[in-house]
Amino acid sequence: MKLSELHNGQQGIITRVRGRGPFRKRITEMGFIRGKTVTVIKNAPLKDPIEYRLMGYNISLRRSEAALIDVEAPTQADASLQADYEATRRRHRRRRGGGMGRGRRSPAAASAALATASRPGTTIRVAMVGNPNSGKTTIFNYASGSRERVGNYGGVTVRAKEGRFHRNGTTFIITDLPGTYSITEYSPEELFVRNHIIDNQPDVVINVLDATNLERNLYLTTQLIDMNVKVVVALNMHDEMIDRGDSFDYTALGEMLGIPFVPTVGTEGVGILDLFDTVAAVHEGNVRSDRNVRIYYGPDIESAIAALVPGLECAEENSVISSRYAAIKLLEKDAAMETFVRTSGPEGEEAVRKAGELIQRIETVLGEDSETLLSDARYGFIAGAIRETFHPAARPAASMSERIDSVLTHQILGFPLFLFFMWVTFQLTFSLGQYPMDWIEAGVGAASSFITGAMSEGLLREILVDGILAGAGGVVVFLPNILILFFMISLMEDTGYMARAAFIMDRLMHGIGLHGKSFIPLVMGFGCNVPAIMATRTLESRKERILTMLIIPFMSCSARLPVFVLFIGVFFPNHSGSTLFALYLGGVSVAVLSAMAIQKIVFRAVEAPFVMELPPYRAPRLRNSLRHMWSRGSEYLKKIGGIVLIASILIWALGRFPEHVTYSKDYDAMEAQVREGRPAGETPSRDGVTAPFQPDDARIRRELSRIDLEREGERLEQSYIGRIGRAIVPALAPLGFDWKMSVSIFTGLAAKEITVSTLGVLYHARDDSPEMQGSLQERIREQRYVSGPRAGEPVFSPAVALAYMVFILLYVPCMATLVTMKRESGSWKWPLFSAFFSTSIAWIAAFLVYRVGLMVW
Repeated sequence: MKLSELHNGQQGIITRVRGRGPFRKRITEMGFIRGKTVTVIKNAPLKDPIEYRLMGYNISLRRSEAALIDVEAPTQADASLQADYEATRRRHRRRRGGGMGRGRRSPAAASAALATASRPGTTIRVAMVGNPNSGKTTIFNYASGSRERVGNYGGVTVRAKEGRFHRNGTTFIITDLPGTYSITEYSPEELFVRNHIIDNQPDVVINVLDATNLERNLYLTTQLIDMNVKVVVALNMHDEMIDRGDSFDYTALGEMLGIPFVPTVGTEGVGILDLFDTVAAVHEGNVRSDRNVRIYYGPDIESAIAALVPGLECAEENSVISSRYAAIKLLEKDAAMETFVRTSGPEGEEAVRKAGELIQRIETVLGEDSETLLSDARYGFIAGAIRETFHPAARPAASMSERIDSVLTHQILGFPLFLFFMWVTFQLTFSLGQYPMDWIEAGVGAASSFITGAMSEGLLREILVDGILAGAGGVVVFLPNILILFFMISLMEDTGYMARAAFIMDRLMHGIGLHGKSFIPLVMGFGCNVPAIMATRTLESRKERILTMLIIPFMSCSARLPVFVLFIGVFFPNHSGSTLFALYLGGVSVAVLSAMAIQKIVFRAVEAPFVMELPPYRAPRLRNSLRHMWSRGSEYLKKIGGIVLIASILIWALGRFPEHVTYSKDYDAMEAQVREGRPAGETPSRDGVTAPFQPDDARIRRELSRIDLEREGERLEQSYIGRIGRAIVPALAPLGFDWKMSVSIFTGLAAKEITVSTLGVLYHARDDSPEMQGSLQERIREQRYVSGPRAGEPVFSPAVALAYMVFILLYVPCMATLVTMKRESGSWKWPLFSAFFSTSIAWIAAFLVYRVGLMVW
């Protein structure tokens, strides 16, 4: 029977895993091995993928992948499958002489030595490794005082992060490495973690385990044992294990493995100090971690390891890799290790050749893939150790997470609920953000008025008012909207709903050639494209990583949000949330269509399997959500105080100079004429007589303002930035954009926030008249063409505004995104392709929106 043939609620015991390559390696490492019981939870709303329970945690597979796993009903399973685990455990105990960890101290026994664990002034380099979502970064943040992102889904940490922690005169240099289930060559983050340990040789490795899912988490621990490095285990989420009523003798397990176990609760900081005291003790040898324990892989594989070890001594001499570890990786068909061994000495090529012969012999005798045999042996070792030390409490038929999922990932309600949550996010972003936005806007206006009244006219006042306040001040107004958007996204991440979104969307993502896990970087792109592109490291297939990178820029990042809030507030105030949601949904739609086109034209490789853990729901912690919100908000403010401020001053200078220009009209004479009571460009009354202005007539003020605006418009057109705009505008005029909008699009290449600051500078430039002062939204609403065939017509209309927002949504991403894309892809080919492709799509989409908009409005 195939696993895919089981129905909801049914169980099966795995008898065989078919398939080859990455799929087989990944699922065996995740626990899909012979003898394990699998329970079907439910199908996704679109019928695929399927959620299963395995080893106490929930995981999803596509139906096509589940069809490669053979199962039997529990009553039909061969008892010898379980006996395999018992045999592994017995062999391991005999190998240790019946006393695992004899002579080693448990953390409790070593506590007396912790006070003298390390000498004052000692520096200890620590690497933190662990499964995704094990709480590794939470512990790192608490110890180092960092504010790195944490979330209730895998793949939050996508690069190495370094921090420092001081205790009892000892300095700990801590490196937080990406979360990984294994340290093989299956995915980039796995190879990155392994290479970091090998190349940087940390003094101690902290292996963070999720205490609620020991069996799966200990798989990584067994690989660290093979590497023969000093390890301390942080038994994280220990409080959740206690709350469930489980009994775990972690001291005994630590003695078995020769590894100290320290219970921690990372979110509360519980056990963190004990953890680093134990790290210091292990480093100084007060708690022995130079264990003699080895994972026993069975007689056939152990014979192969013994045959390979002598020929791998060259590799051991040239690095910290033990010859036994190198032999194990060769038998696992690890390509990276094969390359390393070949280049390590003259005996390397022979060792690789010999490993190939031994693999063929093992697979012929045992009738199983060598990688699977090694994985089975590791899980057999874990099962034996867990049976002796861990006693789980009775579990309810359905966990709380599964009961919540029965609604949120319901086959009918799941997808509409997801869209509803996204709509609510954008609605709140606009509606709640409007109030503090008005307050900040009033503050910027008051500051501008104060400086105008307190300072005499001159360049310095112009720089402050027309450059800094009009530019950077016009951007800081939108900070509340940024904060609300990040807070809402943080809530979805921290609760675990983001992983469910990937589960819900996988069927659709699969249809465009992407992995369901690609959806997480795409949603992260709503915040910032840079970390979203970095998050593609969690995707196993290079093709899917590149394809996901190329469509992430279509996810509207927070830097574009100020543009949307600005123009929606002017032209679509009665449908603000829906318009904003439609823009974001439009970006997603373009991303989907683009992925389909690129996948068919450029990429034709088979996508990686959808194997993804579904973490349990957890109540979001307000502190973490607020920290994430402010972290992103502070980055926004730093950008305003840096690149946006500099760009605002530069744009002001380009618009301010040259000092003297030649006007097409004598504006001074026109003003004098108005002050004398005669309108400039007189317009006769109905009886053909021009009525003179009265000295106190309001028409004089309006006429003078009109003349001043016309003169300022002509001066700007002849300024340096006007010349740039006139050079760009022919390409964008078919979209309804004037030269000022064209310039703002050009400056937005550096950072999208500069788009609004450019508009703020250009539409506030050198205009101190009370009649024309006001917010940027008011100035945009009042803009008129001052010359040409459209003189007197509004510059902006709903059609123009919508086309402009669509262009900003879709055109070339900022330079930081392009640089990150180059770094992650390893070539400038893909960022340059992204710039050309996205800008072409933006022009076509904006043109269509503008033309249709002219017919509607």
